[in-house]
Amino acid sequence: MKIRVFDTPEQAGLYAASLIERIVLEIPQPVLGLATGSTVIPLYQELIRLHRCGLDFSHVVTINLDEYIGLPASHPQSYHHFMQTHLFSHIQVPLSQIHIPNGNAEDLEAECEAYDDLLRRHPIDLQILGIGINGHIGFNEPDDLLVSRTHVVQLSEQTIRSNARFFQNEAEVPRQAITMGVQAILQARQIVLLAFGPEKAQIVAQAIHGEVRTDVPASILQLHRDVTFVLDQESAREVRLGNT
Repeated sequence: MKIRVFDTPEQAGLYAASLIERIVLEIPQPVLGLATGSTVIPLYQELIRLHRCGLDFSHVVTINLDEYIGLPASHPQSYHHFMQTHLFSHIQVPLSQIHIPNGNAEDLEAECEAYDDLLRRHPIDLQILGIGINGHIGFNEPDDLLVSRTHVVQLSEQTIRSNARFFQNEAEVPRQAITMGVQAILQARQIVLLAFGPEKAQIVAQAIHGEVRTDVPASILQLHRDVTFVLDQESAREVRLGNT
């Protein structure tokens, strides 16, 4: 495990973008696992800047972690809309190479199975993650068991409250989502988790230093061979920095 701490989210985003640039340049058809949320915006801004400076994304395949169930793709808070707004409309990845779960599929079980098939055909070279204040990665919420494959999840009350800031009120937050399972996340060749702000400090420290536990899903990243936590000073304030 590597831990990198920066003064600002913008500096952290620049560093994470440099890791992605290396993958994009070195691999003939790189597969990027992507995340949504305010944490990844500095990263996506840097990727857009790199594209404007000449970095070609036309050969990249992207696979997103999750999507709300019941929101149309055009909804301002859907993850389809988020990705188009903050990244895809700026870097010219062909539409056929962009993959996000369909939260409006008539058969959600079939959609999950199709997503797992996609992941088998396109192993992820670098997976970007955020972390919820309860330790969730993707929408893999704390539970007695963590589901290995893509699945429908009931969002926790804590996640609903946290995400309510993006909606007019808490009642509008979807109660379910489709999420990539922990198996696909752990099978990524490289993982980069970003976390910023004082509200993430405690859970980041638990994920890095605590026991591997299903009620702290991000702690399972301790088992991965190549994971980097990219933090700002505030989110890293409870982390013990050593030879990492």
